[in-house]
Amino acid sequence: MASTATSAYPFTAIVGMDDMRLGLLLNAIAPSIGGVLVRGEKGTAKTTTVRGLTALLPRVETVTGCRFSCDPASPDPACPGGPHEDAPGEGRAARMVELPVGASEDRLVGALDIERALGEGVKAFEPGLLAAAHRGVLYVDEVNLLGDHLVDSLLDAAATGSSSVEREGVSVRHASRFLLVGTMNPEEGELRPQLLDRFGLTVEVAASRETEERVEVVRRRLAYDEDPAAFAAKWTAEEDALRERIAAARELLPGVRLGDGALRRIAAVCAGFEVDGMRADIVTARAATALAAWAGRTDVTTADVRQAALLSLPHRRRRNPFDAPGLDEDKLDEILRQFEDDEPEPDPEPGPEDPDDGGPEGDGGPDGGGGEPPHDPELPPQREESTPSTEQNSRQDSRKSSREPAGETSAEGAPGPAPGGAAPEAPAVAAADPFRTRKFDVPGLGEGADGRRSRARTAHGRTTGARRPRGTLSRLHLAATVRAAAPHQRARGRRGPGLVVRRDDLREAVREGREGNLVLFVVDASGSMAARKRMGAVKGAVLSLLLDAYQRRDKIGMITFRGSGAEVALPPTSSVDAGAARLERLPTGGRTPLAAGLLQAHEVLRVERLRDPSRRPLLVVVTDGRATGGPEPLVRARHAARLLAAGGTASVVVDCETGPVRLGLAGELGSELRGPVVTLDELRADSVSALVRTVRNTNSRRAA
Repeated sequence: MASTATSAYPFTAIVGMDDMRLGLLLNAIAPSIGGVLVRGEKGTAKTTTVRGLTALLPRVETVTGCRFSCDPASPDPACPGGPHEDAPGEGRAARMVELPVGASEDRLVGALDIERALGEGVKAFEPGLLAAAHRGVLYVDEVNLLGDHLVDSLLDAAATGSSSVEREGVSVRHASRFLLVGTMNPEEGELRPQLLDRFGLTVEVAASRETEERVEVVRRRLAYDEDPAAFAAKWTAEEDALRERIAAARELLPGVRLGDGALRRIAAVCAGFEVDGMRADIVTARAATALAAWAGRTDVTTADVRQAALLSLPHRRRRNPFDAPGLDEDKLDEILRQFEDDEPEPDPEPGPEDPDDGGPEGDGGPDGGGGEPPHDPELPPQREESTPSTEQNSRQDSRKSSREPAGETSAEGAPGPAPGGAAPEAPAVAAADPFRTRKFDVPGLGEGADGRRSRARTAHGRTTGARRPRGTLSRLHLAATVRAAAPHQRARGRRGPGLVVRRDDLREAVREGREGNLVLFVVDASGSMAARKRMGAVKGAVLSLLLDAYQRRDKIGMITFRGSGAEVALPPTSSVDAGAARLERLPTGGRTPLAAGLLQAHEVLRVERLRDPSRRPLLVVVTDGRATGGPEPLVRARHAARLLAAGGTASVVVDCETGPVRLGLAGELGSELRGPVVTLDELRADSVSALVRTVRNTNSRRAA
């Protein structure tokens, strides 16, 4: 009979995932590294591993009754629950706090009771998740889907070790130091480079492609699900040994020497890979020091620097969302070889455990850098595996092949069958260099997610008015609240200087900022666009618009039409680099089913309005305006355009027609869509004719 007790899945029972386990262990030894960002697919035991690590952390001594987990040995003098002089203490296990994607800012940082603050003059503060995670682990699944303001607050607390809440002159600050672990699926969108840089380490994870290793994963998981307590008991010895090793490494860490030679190696590597700023150097130094402590040594070696660089630099090398993360290991080795003569002598002192007993030096790996987590004695012999980056590329290649649209060029470059048996397609053409584009926005005032494109009512921005609160009050409008309460002071029996405020008096601020939109690209890939020079320019223009969408926090989607129909090349997503990948492989050829492309766009937008009604769309049609195939193709295309316009879809037409003779069909299409028409040259922000023109301005002129 299965036990009813619940036990965390043992950290030492995790199969594989060496880089993720090592990154977590290094942060457990040296929290100043700044956390771990785990990139990869779902179902790879990310949450299970983090929970397992939490169970290995030392117990936490806290002031009895303190909601902010103050240490009785050195209580925070500014703790909102203080003062804590001579307060009794109690021990508890380290916590793992999970931040859900849909959390509000008040849930993260905490909230003030505004009514009590105004009426009673007291700081009635309800702590948030940052307070709960203090001296523990804060786990953020899908961190790339969090709002920018939440990620900013989260990473500011991780960097400073404290969290502050400011509400209309009332200020509360409390300590917030935690081991930060974030996970993300790159296909759902990337983090901004500034936010990526705030994570100390990054690792790529993927399910093993080795049959025996997958079998062992399933075998252990089924055994755990059948009886968690009994399964955990089997790993007690390994868990205790690892817990002691973490404690020993923490104790040794202050005595690890980071000599000038190691510092020169770190500086040379960071300079050689042209990373921005100095955070990379600092994080690499801290990680290398933790690696030495993990191996039971008091000197940092070249192997430590190499392993630390592989964990701390890949996510800091991206210059734009189209750059693939990673590090050239050959280049890394070439840089480090310049310092071979400076390698320090091995530390003669023994580590905290005997190597023969599986201590740090015994399982530090063949390079002596201590870069491998302890291997389980019951785990089958390790097979030769590809590196995480190779495995990730293999996984991406398999996904690409499974999503190849019909008629797309094969890996060998040979054209495949065209859609609907139409004329053969031309091979994919490389895109021209991207450029800064003009800004287009959606008319009106939206209420979508925070972004940088169109005007909207948002939680952050300039205050434009006040209203009664909808739900929990989080943005007090002080002047409006005072005006609402002032006429009732005599009737409420006010006698002293304080203002008598009731809940009905409270008003929240209405703020106007910018929202992110759904930018849906409809790209003409027909034979009329197939001239290599033209298609290269068109792809460069779409790539530029994709980069603009990334910078403005938009979701994007892509529809292509050619031959006998249209297809959704990229369903709406936050992953702009996925759009760039689809664009790169886009073939051309065949007829021009413009109506099919527009009708497909209408259907995609209909479905997206049901999924996310607050996110307004912007349709970008990239075409020369020609329509061929079937009866009355131009008439059907105009009818489809009028259908989109009747639904209130804001549109922009990018006219790709070139040459001395122009038919002006793209301009007619723009008239039916009721949106502006720009040529490829006019799309550039620095074009002579590029005046600031939005969809609203165009509609206004046409209405006049």
